Amino acid sequence: MYVDETTATIKSFKYGKNYYFCSESCKDQFDEPEKELKKLKIQLTIAWALTIPVIIFTYTFHFEYWAYTTLIMASIVQFYPGLKFYKGTIDAFKNRAGNMDTLIAIGTSAAWAYSAVVVLFPALFPSTGIYFDTSTAIVSLILTGTLMEHLTKARASEALSKLVSLLPKTAHLVKNGDIVEVKAEAIKVSDMLLVKPGEGIPTDSKVVEGFTSIDESMITGESLPVDKKVGDRVIGGTVNLSGAIRVIAEKVGGDTALSEIIETVRNANSAKVPIQRLADRVSSYFVPAVVSIGILSFLYWFYLGHIGLTFSLLVFVSVLIIACPCALGIATPAALMVSSGKAAENGILVKGGEYIEIASKVDTVAFDKTGTITKGQLEVTDIVELSAVGKPEILRYAAAAEANSEHPVGIAVVKKAKDENVEVQFPTEFNYIPGKGISSKLDKEILIGNRDLISENGISTTNFEGSIKKLEGEGKTVLILSLDSKVVGLVALADTIKDDSIRAIQALDRIHVETWMISGDNETTARAIGAKVGIKNIVASVKPGQKLEKIEELQRTGKIVAMVGDGINDAPSLAKADLGIAIGSGTDIAKETGGMVLMKNKLYDVYVSLRLGKMTIRKIKQNLLWAFFYNAALIPIGAGALIPLFGAGIYNTLPFLAAFAMAFSSTTVVLNSLLLKRFKP
Repeated sequence: MYVDETTATIKSFKYGKNYYFCSESCKDQFDEPEKELKKLKIQLTIAWALTIPVIIFTYTFHFEYWAYTTLIMASIVQFYPGLKFYKGTIDAFKNRAGNMDTLIAIGTSAAWAYSAVVVLFPALFPSTGIYFDTSTAIVSLILTGTLMEHLTKARASEALSKLVSLLPKTAHLVKNGDIVEVKAEAIKVSDMLLVKPGEGIPTDSKVVEGFTSIDESMITGESLPVDKKVGDRVIGGTVNLSGAIRVIAEKVGGDTALSEIIETVRNANSAKVPIQRLADRVSSYFVPAVVSIGILSFLYWFYLGHIGLTFSLLVFVSVLIIACPCALGIATPAALMVSSGKAAENGILVKGGEYIEIASKVDTVAFDKTGTITKGQLEVTDIVELSAVGKPEILRYAAAAEANSEHPVGIAVVKKAKDENVEVQFPTEFNYIPGKGISSKLDKEILIGNRDLISENGISTTNFEGSIKKLEGEGKTVLILSLDSKVVGLVALADTIKDDSIRAIQALDRIHVETWMISGDNETTARAIGAKVGIKNIVASVKPGQKLEKIEELQRTGKIVAMVGDGINDAPSLAKADLGIAIGSGTDIAKETGGMVLMKNKLYDVYVSLRLGKMTIRKIKQNLLWAFFYNAALIPIGAGALIPLFGAGIYNTLPFLAAFAMAFSSTTVVLNSLLLKRFKP
C-alpha cells in the first residue's frame, strides 16, 4: 500500500537513504528477504497441514471430539501463520489507513472467535454452526499468494549480482616493464593495464597503445563492434575482440560506468511505489463501516430491541461473518492467478500481479533497438553488382577474404556464402587492416572494406558513391569489394528487423499506444529501422543513463511507460519504467529486472501483454464490484433487518445462511475470473 513519508512510523536506512513501509513485515522483507522467505515457507506449510484436516473434519468426518480438535488446529493457524495479519492491521492503524491485512484479520477473527465460543460455551448460543474452515482457508490462501510475491522480489538481487559479475576478477598490471596479474579491486587510477584479445576490460580506461575492436553491446546497445585506437576510452566490463592493447585506468570502483548502472538499477527498483490495490481503497472505508454497523446493531437490539444478549451477539457476529472479506480477498488474486496462467500459455512470464495491473494502464511503449526490434545479429542484406562480375562471384571472393576473420562482419559474410551454397575458400594471403578492412589473395588480389581502404590503394569510388550512400542511408554497413584494383561490387550488412516487429507496432497503434525507439546505436541506423517498422519517435546514440532520463521525461508528462529491451544497457530503464518488459532471448539481467519476460522472443507479445492486462483488470473490477455489492446487500440482513419479519429466532440459522452466501459470493468471483481462460491473442 502507498505510504506517506510525512506520517509513516516504520522506516529503514539502506543504500544511503531512508525507505518507508506500511508494516513491519514489509520492512523485514526489505531488510532480510532470505530470512523472511524461509519463515514464510514454514508458516505456509503449517497452515496448509492444519487447514486440510479442519475442512475434512468439518464436512465429512465427525468423531466424538472433532469440534475440540478443529478448535485447536484452527487456533494454531489463526495465531501463528495468521499473526502477520494482526501485526499488519496494527501497523495500518498507526499509518491511519486500512489494508487487506485489516480485512483478513477482522474476517478470520470473527469466524474463529464465534466458532470458539460455540465449541467452548455451547449453552450461550442456540446455534451449533462453526466456521473454522473459513478462517483457516482464508489464512492459507492469502499466505500462498504472499509466498509467490516474495519469490518474485527475491530475484531482484540476482540481477544486481550478475551485473557485478561482468567485471573481470583479475587484470594484467604493467609495472616496471613486467606484467603482473592482480585482483581487479586492487587497480588504482593511473595504473597501466594490458588487455589481451578475448578478455574483458577491467575498468574504465584510456587506450595508450595498440588498436582493437571492442564489443560494447552490453553497455551501449551498439550492435557493431567499436574500433578503438590510442586516445580512445574503453568501458569496464566490455570485451576486447581483436588486438592486444595497453590502457591507463581512469575510473575505479564505484565511479565506473558499470557501477553507476548497478546503482541505478538498485535505486530504480527500490524507488518504485507499489500500486495501491482497489481492495485496499475499498477497505479503508469498508472496514470501519462494518465494525461500526456490527457494534451499533448489537447495541440497538440489546438495549432498544430487547431481544436478549444471545441474539444480540448473534446479530453482531452475523454482520461480521456476512462481511467476512472472502470475495473481496480473492477478487484480485483469483483473476491474477488465471491471467498469469493464460500469459504463461502464450509464452509471457509475469513476475508479479502488480505488473498485470500496470500493463492495463500503459499508454506509451519505449523499445530498445538491438535484439528487441532487430535480431541483434548482422546479416548480409544486399549484394550490388558494379561490373560484369556476378553476385555469386562477388560473394565467393568476399567470403574468401573474410574466411579467417572472427569479426562479426566477416562471420556474417561467410554465413551468407554458406547459405547460398557458395564454396568458401581459404586465401593464400590474409592481412587485417584495423579500422579499414582486409587485404587478401586467392587467384586475384582482393580488397574488401571501407572507402579509406579502397582510396589508400589508389582506387576511385566516385562512380559508385550514389549506390554506397543509398545503402548507408538505410542504416547499413557497406563493404566495397575490389579485385585486381578494380571495384566489382558492394556487400551491405545490417542488423535486420524481427519478423513480427512491424505487426507489433501496428497492433499498438490500433489501441492508441504511443511508441518510441530509444537506442544506443547511431542516428542513421536507428532512424532507418524506425522507418521500416513504423516508429516515428526516435532517440539515438544514448547511453544507459540517458535512456533512463528519457523514460523519466516521458513519465513526468503523465504517461504510463513500458520499456522493452534485452540488454544489460536496458536494465536501468527496465527498472525505472512503470513496466519493464524483457525479451526472452536477452540477458539474464534484463529478464530479471523486467516485470514481464517474453519467452518466445516475439515482439507482438508486447501487445498481447497489454491487452491481457486490460482484460484482467476489467475482471478484477467486476469481482470487486460484485463482492462489494454482496456485502452492501447482505449486511443489513445481518444487522437485524429480518427480525421484524421472522423474529429473533431467525438468527439461530442466519450464520449458516451467511456461510452459504459467502461461499456463493466467492464461487461467483472465481467463475468470473475463469472466464479469462477464453482470452486469445
